[in-house]
Amino acid sequence: MSETIKTPSRRLLLAGAGALALAGCGQKSESAKAAGEAKTTLPAGVFAEGKGPEVKGAKLGFIALTDASPLIVAKEKGLFAKYGMPDVEVLKQASWGATRDNLVLGSGGGGIDGCHILSPLPYLLTTGQASGGKPVPMYTLARLNLNGQAISIGNDLKSLKVGLDASAAKARFAELKGKGTPAQIAMTFRGGTHDLWIRYWLAAAGVNPDKDVSTIVIPPPQMVANMKAGTQDAFCVGEPWNGQLVSQQIGYTACTSSEIWMDHPEKALGMRADWVDAHPIAAKAILMAVMEAAQWCDPAENREAMCQIVAGRQWINVPIGDIVPRQLGQIDYGSGRVEKASPHVMKFWANNASFPFKSHDLWFLTEDVRWGVLPAATDTAALVEKVNRADLWREAAKSIGVAGPASDSRGVERFFDGKVFDPANPKAWLDAQAVKSLA
Repeated sequence: MSETIKTPSRRLLLAGAGALALAGCGQKSESAKAAGEAKTTLPAGVFAEGKGPEVKGAKLGFIALTDASPLIVAKEKGLFAKYGMPDVEVLKQASWGATRDNLVLGSGGGGIDGCHILSPLPYLLTTGQASGGKPVPMYTLARLNLNGQAISIGNDLKSLKVGLDASAAKARFAELKGKGTPAQIAMTFRGGTHDLWIRYWLAAAGVNPDKDVSTIVIPPPQMVANMKAGTQDAFCVGEPWNGQLVSQQIGYTACTSSEIWMDHPEKALGMRADWVDAHPIAAKAILMAVMEAAQWCDPAENREAMCQIVAGRQWINVPIGDIVPRQLGQIDYGSGRVEKASPHVMKFWANNASFPFKSHDLWFLTEDVRWGVLPAATDTAALVEKVNRADLWREAAKSIGVAGPASDSRGVERFFDGKVFDPANPKAWLDAQAVKSLA
């Protein structure tokens, strides 16, 4: 008999609701108080060595996903104000496509300056691949998290008992394809992280995601509703949507993304390059605020408070019980498997989670070459050097008194199917893949 994971108590739910209500009414919110204090302490204090930020605000987008927490917390706790940026706006985006469109516009055109973003997307914008052939130069300033995504399966396929090994679904997928109704496999953006996780999972089982199933794009907040409507058979997305699927008994979690690749990189803080180049001190201030927020989000003792904040209507807008358990490593897979102290937990700061390792971006680009998103002739190493601003992360880290990793590479990475990615030889990785769709 499987154990069940208890959702947060009514007392916790009421406490969370009360905290959010107080933030929005009579009392001053932490961000408002910090903004007032910032007027008297800046540019002295944080920027005592020189002048403060060139501007006081920026427009940053986010998608309703738990891994946007560092941006949300930086706003709610007044950390942008603390570092001289009291007018930073953190704006909800409807989808990754809308995020892309607003980055193309920039704030001057009614869009945004930067955002919580799928780690490959700054590269797909910089090359023009994701923006209709028009390059939109971007920088990756930080990673926002490791882990915290999952592949979920609808109840129609539950009898197959598909898990980390997807081979049990191979015959069923072939049957559906033969009937002219291929399995509908949802992800969030072509060439993005969720696309790459689900493609890797399928390909490892000998399923060609471009031939044996139909991959479709669905915005993260719509995944559960679409599964309930029966319009998709499986999906890959970030939390809290996998947890919500299980809590609504619509399907189950086949595997977490970190079972595919432990401590994998996920979302990033991406900014338009022209904005960063024009406002280098302001960009550093944003970085420091987000890094401090990540440090606060990471400890287990802060996770429930973090969830109380990000579950709010203006942020993710879900019941807190859909977020808390998996943030504490309590994973009910919905298949009878329950983990009460799983190592597959989202990380915001531990294990250098915030640092934008160049070797990780090289893996994302190599996979986008593998699947024909980028041309085979792409100079991936040069592209990483152009977009990845690990140097700015290190500058910001020094200013807030934290140390970064010794190298911009995390070295060799190992995957669940035994394959090894050596950033010194990405061609060997491509050559080792039996299933691929090179452009």
